[in-house]
Amino acid sequence: MDRRSFGAIVAGLAVAVTLTACGKEAPPPPESEKKAEAPKPPEAVTVKIGSASPLTGSQAHIGIDIRNGVQLAIEDLNAKGVEIGGKRVKLEMIAEDDEANPTKATTVAQKLVDAKVAAVVGHFNSGASIPASKIYSDGGIPQISPSSTNPKYTQQGFKTTFRVVAHDDQQGPTLGRFAIEKLKIKTVAVIDDSTAYGQGIADAFERTVKAAGVKVLAREHTTDKDTDFKAILTRIKGRKPDLIMFGGIDPQAGPMVKQMTELGIKAKFAGGDGIQTPNFIKLAGNAAEGVMASIPGLPKEQMPGGKDFLAKYKGKFNAEVELYAPMGYDAVMVFIDAMTRAGSTDPAKFLPEVGKTKYQGVIGPIAFDDKGDLVNGPITIYMVKGGKWDPLETVTPGPAPADAKPAAAPAADAKK
Repeated sequence: MDRRSFGAIVAGLAVAVTLTACGKEAPPPPESEKKAEAPKPPEAVTVKIGSASPLTGSQAHIGIDIRNGVQLAIEDLNAKGVEIGGKRVKLEMIAEDDEANPTKATTVAQKLVDAKVAAVVGHFNSGASIPASKIYSDGGIPQISPSSTNPKYTQQGFKTTFRVVAHDDQQGPTLGRFAIEKLKIKTVAVIDDSTAYGQGIADAFERTVKAAGVKVLAREHTTDKDTDFKAILTRIKGRKPDLIMFGGIDPQAGPMVKQMTELGIKAKFAGGDGIQTPNFIKLAGNAAEGVMASIPGLPKEQMPGGKDFLAKYKGKFNAEVELYAPMGYDAVMVFIDAMTRAGSTDPAKFLPEVGKTKYQGVIGPIAFDDKGDLVNGPITIYMVKGGKWDPLETVTPGPAPADAKPAAAPAADAKK
């Protein structure tokens, strides 16, 4: 090996030693100098809230309105942050379409129970809520209907069943007394859509006016699918009633009022909460003017949280509230309030707290009696004026009379 080769090897070894020394890791700092790492927040527990209402078909506008109220509540709570029993909670909505059909409603109810929802907001229709309520009861899942008004819904003895609106043994008589005292009617014709809601409120109205001496000239029945009522209205026309009262929903009430005008019927027209929607005015057109309707609850703008809720709803969905979105919103809040007081999201543990609710909601104070009915639920009478529903008066009815008969709940239909 010549001197140049040997020198190159020595130089290379020197470089390698130097690089190794430079790349040597510094010794770890003593334990006393280590910084404590912040503990990671615990994973949020997901709690599912069911929403059941018609999302397709002629009543979808009302069912979607309810679902939107539930969604707003869940989004507000998640944004605020919810802690129950020392655990962070993330709420998730499971929305199902019951198609305003009692058979589908029981299928939906079982699906929600199987999905292990903690609670259910629904259904819209009494004819859906009544059969579904047994499924929820069997599964131990609390149910708050934002809208079902047939008395039978809470008369079945289920501990899981609640509502945040007045029922028809309160609403029907309120509308009846208004017709007698303010409209001064002497004769009336009554039509219902043969459903749990429609027949129930029509029966309660009819009992009230009959007891006051008003003559019921006709009692007619249609369905929640019909849109041609000229045969029924023609039979009624010759009897010249002061008022036609309809128990049903806006897809039938709108065409019915238009056909009254076409037939030259001069009677006033009134119905329950199922017709008190913007959609009714769209369907009825100019014939809507002067139509009256009762609805459980304060006027939306007069609800304690009404103005803020209406603005928030409009901003989120670019639509006006149809009917029961505020009630759907408050139903979620009642459930979370009960969970918080119980310190648990387990339905078996928080269900007893639902019945003890004393909550100030968008719609006003919420408390339940021993059946699950809303205590002191107000009812408002509206009239269409200038193409808009205008509130005329609000009353707070007492409990139904002890001798009041439960409103009928036909098993084959599903109206509200």
